[in-house]
Amino acid sequence: MTRAARNIGILAGCAVGVFIVARLSNPGDADVASGNTAPPADVPAIRAKAEQGDAKAETQLGRLYAQGRGVPPDYGEAARWYRRAADQGDADAQAALGELYEVGQGVAQDPADAAQWYRLAAAQGNAKAQYDLGVMCEFGRGVPKDQVQAAKWFRLAAERGDALAQFNLGQRCDLGIGVPADRVEAYKWLSLAAAQGLADAAGACARVKSQMSRAEISEAKRRVAAFVSQKTASSPAG
Repeated sequence: MTRAARNIGILAGCAVGVFIVARLSNPGDADVASGNTAPPADVPAIRAKAEQGDAKAETQLGRLYAQGRGVPPDYGEAARWYRRAADQGDADAQAALGELYEVGQGVAQDPADAAQWYRLAAAQGNAKAQYDLGVMCEFGRGVPKDQVQAAKWFRLAAERGDALAQFNLGQRCDLGIGVPADRVEAYKWLSLAAAQGLADAAGACARVKSQMSRAEISEAKRRVAAFVSQKTASSPAG
């Protein structure tokens, strides 16, 4: 089951629609979504650690069940192992469990529970959960509809390098939805999303650029370069 229906929509009441881009993946299936082929998992070793209460192993085992990699696909088992890790504070497990609650896989669909798990993971700096919580705030699913809060969570995820969040924040800056209208900031975020290969970001960036002055373009490019430099400097070596 894809998550297309989960994240695609148009902001109601806007003169120009802001399209929310989907993460076309099963919950926790980042490797598949990115086209990476993960090596075979040592399921017995991972299970042994998980059964001893190792949170990272519990999360990994949950992901294997969600993906059906090395074990039969089973969202119920995925949810069980994610919850064990999430209860220990593992942010990846909290984010993945939130997805299961949002789409109703392995657990009863419950947007409020989804938002609660997203919030816990987002508070720990999990960019995916920050983006997903932004979507929940955008459409009022499990939380009150609030465009300012949506923009806040998109910005936090964007600053951590999440391409979807950068794209959506860029459009918001262009249209002034939840944030002040600012073409320079719009160009910055759309350009960063485009650099990560996100579909439609390059076109949106070109459209914004066509409305900007030379001085605005120069400033936007300076901000892009500063962001990239800062991210590079803060990335772990090797």
